[in-house]
Amino acid sequence: MNKCSRYITHSEEETYRLGMTLSERFNGGDVVLLEGELGVGKSVFIRGVADAKGITEPMPSPTFTIVNQYVSPSNGVTINHFDFYRINDPFELYEIGFEEYIYADGSISFIEWPSKGEELLPKDVIRIGITIDEHNDRIIEIDWGS
Repeated sequence: MNKCSRYITHSEEETYRLGMTLSERFNGGDVVLLEGELGVGKSVFIRGVADAKGITEPMPSPTFTIVNQYVSPSNGVTINHFDFYRINDPFELYEIGFEEYIYADGSISFIEWPSKGEELLPKDVIRIGITIDEHNDRIIEIDWGS
């Protein structure tokens, strides 16, 4: 069984809609690692998932706060949105209670720039890589894990 999927989007709106379409594949307890250069659409994809899960509040990238948590007012789905871009030492993740976030029952954790805290991540994760091709399209590859 192939556990990998590949998608191509041609605009920010398509990347957002792909997140909405795939939202049913993300469940409580999932840890989703997103890799890609600045501006490729990692946060846009997450916003699409969150919208489909009932998150109604704005979702800015948590680059300066490391984590933002969102709870759907309609169904209680919780999304933790991490951005490790500014992490210099994995110990900083302990200071914000990282493990309590990702091991909380029912929450879905999306982590941008996961390589900055790789040693603290669980083994069973979903990996999403986003790159830009020569036509400025987004290539989105998902390894759904085990």
